[in-house]
Amino acid sequence: VQLQASGGGLVQTGGSLKLSCAASGRTSTIYTLSWFREPPGKAREFVAAATTSGGYTSVAESAQGRFTITKEKDENTVYLQMNSLVPEDTAIYYCAAGWEVTSTPGRYNYWGQGTLVTVSS
Repeated sequence: VQLQASGGGLVQTGGSLKLSCAASGRTSTIYTLSWFREPPGKAREFVAAATTSGGYTSVAESAQGRFTITKEKDENTVYLQMNSLVPEDTAIYYCAAGWEVTSTPGRYNYWGQGTLVTVSS
C-alpha cells in the first residue's frame, strides 16, 4: 500500500486547510486510514482516523470541533479538514494505514511521506 499526502502549507491563525491522503496498491487489505502529526521537537501524535468504509471516524480530543476526517466509501482517499487553526497545530502531518482503529502509531503498517502545516500567529 502506498500513501500520498498533500495539502499542507502556511496559514494564519484562524485559517483553514484541507489535507488529502490518497491510497494505492493493495488497498483492500487495509481497514483504517488515519492522520498523525509530529510537532517540532515532539513525538508523533494521533489526530484522526476513519475506517475505509467511511462508516466510523474518530478525532483526537485536541482537534474535536475544529478538525473533520472524511472518507468516501468508493474512494481511496481520506481528507482532513482543519479549521480554526492555531500555532500549536504546526506540525508535519502524516497519513497512515492499518488493520485496526487505534491511536498508537506503532500499530500502523503503512505511512505516507508527510506534509508540513505551518500556522503563523
